[in-house]
Amino acid sequence: MVNESSLSGFLLLEFSEVRELQIFHFLMFLTLYLITVTGNLLIVSAVALDHHLHTPMYFFLMNLALQDIGQVSVVIPKTLTNILMNTRHITYSGCAAQVLFLLSFAASDIYLLTVMAYDRYVAICKPLQYEMVMNKQACTEMVASVWLSSLLYGTLHAMCTFATPFCSNIVNQFFCEIPQLLKLSCSAFNQTEMGMIVFSGVIALGCFTFVVTTYVQILMTVLKIPSVSGRLKAFSTCLPHLMVLSIYLLTGSIAYLKPTSNTPSHLDVLSAVIYSMVPPMLNPLIYSMRNQEIKVSLSKLLARRHFPQSKLITF
Repeated sequence: MVNESSLSGFLLLEFSEVRELQIFHFLMFLTLYLITVTGNLLIVSAVALDHHLHTPMYFFLMNLALQDIGQVSVVIPKTLTNILMNTRHITYSGCAAQVLFLLSFAASDIYLLTVMAYDRYVAICKPLQYEMVMNKQACTEMVASVWLSSLLYGTLHAMCTFATPFCSNIVNQFFCEIPQLLKLSCSAFNQTEMGMIVFSGVIALGCFTFVVTTYVQILMTVLKIPSVSGRLKAFSTCLPHLMVLSIYLLTGSIAYLKPTSNTPSHLDVLSAVIYSMVPPMLNPLIYSMRNQEIKVSLSKLLARRHFPQSKLITF
């Protein structure tokens, strides 16, 4: 196809040509999207409205929930619209926006989980210094740095990916994914973007190494706690971080580091679904189901909504 085809937009991968299966995929993605958004909104509401949760750990958790909402909202609404309208089209600018914001939210997810690991390290290994190190100004600066650096990261990726013209507009993925877009480039080798992908891998590996090293030190400290309940509480706030980060990096690595095929691959689609949807959906489940304070706050929040008069007799 001529280079002008890229200006009119791209054709994304459709899951099936059978209308009944399209409706099934629509309902599946809609259900997962609503579960993800609802769960994360509940966490944001609980942290924002309960002053008992106005601590660094829950401040970071609230930002992680906002990031999760943004990440799934970059991809899923467009996918749902295409399925419902029985189309595959996405505009050139829409595709660029997907790359920019998806990579920005993905980076912020990794950065936030790294910051949260550091927060747990200071809280468990250096409790006497916690209030001084993780003060309000420091936490605000950390979160601001995460969002700004993530936006810069996504912008650089988008600029590198769309710097060269495309010789085809058929994307073998249900959203605009960089490895699939690079395969469409008229240039045999997009050296700049490949360099960005390698750089991304180094950053991700660095974050993962930092988190693992941090948790090793946390583990050594926790094992010295004489109380069994104290050890369990410490583990419950740390292990979910490592689990979510591991899932995210593993599936992302499969998508971005393995060679892309010329035909649609079930593995490519599956890995894309997992890294774009599973961590945002798991985060509220992990943190709300394993965290007693979050569950208590959500119970109070839901009780106030169903029984608003009860607040007159509470203390």
